[in-house]
Amino acid sequence: MNSETPARPQLGDLVVGVDGSPSARTAVLWAAAEADRRGRSLHLVHAADTDRRALHTSAETLREAREAGRELLAGSALTVHDRFPDLAVTRELSRQEPVAALRTAAGRRGTVVVGNRGLGGFSALMLGSVGLGVAARADVPVVVVRGEAEHPETGSVTAAVHDAADLDWLPLAAAEAAARKAALRIVSVWNVLAHVGSVATMLDDLDGIARQRVLEVKALADRVREVHPDLVVGHHVETGTSTPGILVAASARTDLLVMGRGRRPPALGRVAHTLIHHAHCPVEIVPPAFTGLANRTGP
Repeated sequence: MNSETPARPQLGDLVVGVDGSPSARTAVLWAAAEADRRGRSLHLVHAADTDRRALHTSAETLREAREAGRELLAGSALTVHDRFPDLAVTRELSRQEPVAALRTAAGRRGTVVVGNRGLGGFSALMLGSVGLGVAARADVPVVVVRGEAEHPETGSVTAAVHDAADLDWLPLAAAEAAARKAALRIVSVWNVLAHVGSVATMLDDLDGIARQRVLEVKALADRVREVHPDLVVGHHVETGTSTPGILVAASARTDLLVMGRGRRPPALGRVAHTLIHHAHCPVEIVPPAFTGLANRTGP
């Protein structure tokens, strides 16, 4: 594990996709509350996809699509203003398709937020295509807003870790917890099936591997405490045969579940796929080596 103390990250602006669906409206309000909590701005994006559609769509239809997008953005901004009158809100009607529009809008901003289900069609932020595409390719964290809108707060943020490499992004999860005045719970799943199958694998070997995982997770927790000495940090290694199932269950007992993205884009991996489709709370996917450092609020 790197011996240097990890830097304390700052949370940036919020970029959220708008498509007129109930899921997108929930995502907008979640992102607005998050921006308000961070003391940052909120950027609303609607992807009209007119560049691609111009090849096979009439000028009148494209004009109507742009006008509908402007109305969606204006309505979303008004909804946010009613809840958070002092929040700085900007709007963008993009000519790009949704994945490219959100990635471009995010630029060097802090966090992209998408709903978990769209309307279908060209403007939808459908998790199966757009949400997954953004989460797999964005250079900044992406939050997929899941769970019940009225779910009571638990006062905790959960970070799902695998090994020492997760120290890259773990301070960001700590910053999320600190912004909420919540505790951080670091969870690692030790799946015994991942170590069974070789004739050379003995019970003593499995026990040693399990003890090593516990030590690694404790070391991660200790490093986070160095960055956030005032933060309540717990750590736990859960043993089971289904890593996705254990983390989905854990998501019912937390306000936000944070995990790192695999280092081979655009693949998200089976665990991330399962969580962003079935978790009981919003899921934040952090790209590899993302430090979250700085006030990166420009485009």
